[in-house]
Amino acid sequence: MKRLKDKIIVITGGTSGIGASIAETFAQEGARVIITGRNTQHGECVVSGIRESGNEGRFYFCDTTVEADIASMKSRVEADFGRIDVLVNNAGVFLTAPLEEMAESDFQKTFDTNVKGYFLMVKHFLPLLRKRGGAILNNASVAGMPSFVDGRGAYMYSASKAAVIQFTKLCAKNYAPQVRVNCICPGVVDTPIFTNRDFSRFDDKIPMGRVARPEEIARVALFLISDEAAYITGAALPVDGGMSI
Repeated sequence: MKRLKDKIIVITGGTSGIGASIAETFAQEGARVIITGRNTQHGECVVSGIRESGNEGRFYFCDTTVEADIASMKSRVEADFGRIDVLVNNAGVFLTAPLEEMAESDFQKTFDTNVKGYFLMVKHFLPLLRKRGGAILNNASVAGMPSFVDGRGAYMYSASKAAVIQFTKLCAKNYAPQVRVNCICPGVVDTPIFTNRDFSRFDDKIPMGRVARPEEIARVALFLISDEAAYITGAALPVDGGMSI
């Protein structure tokens, strides 16, 4: 039996990388997935692949840094489906720079996308999720964990992901038992977010000796939003091959 049969799931940043893999994995498990993003061409390509596999997927354009976009997208979800069971906040940017060279615009873009977007999505979709006893999954990073300090120039990214982890815990505490809220903390994953494709530079930092594949992150996401994790909320689960040890 498919674990997510007929679940309505919204996934932000679902046009590539981890988000696309999550969408494909959830659809294979019977979910009716709605992916959002700013790249319509990429979004429609992901959705086409989901449909070709005999599953259901839709793409809705949405810039999660713009509250009006989120409000409009929520209205569309309500009109088309009438409900939502799971929200996956995945949209993110990875900008690095030496502290002395950091541009204020890059700092703002990082926090608008990685933090404000998550806050606004939860704000607008929480009432629907509470009606369904739903779940929220936020995509953070090992870079945001207090025990992990590595990566030159990751000041903006690490700080934003630390904020996501704390936001997750606060939501989990305040909205239990109606809504479960967890986050995954991936390590290095082979996705387009890395412009430097030479992953060998991470070999001596990852005990398992390799970077992750997107589908490996997606399987952990599947567990956390499924009924198998019904007693888990407020977790920040590293999925990093031991990188944060």
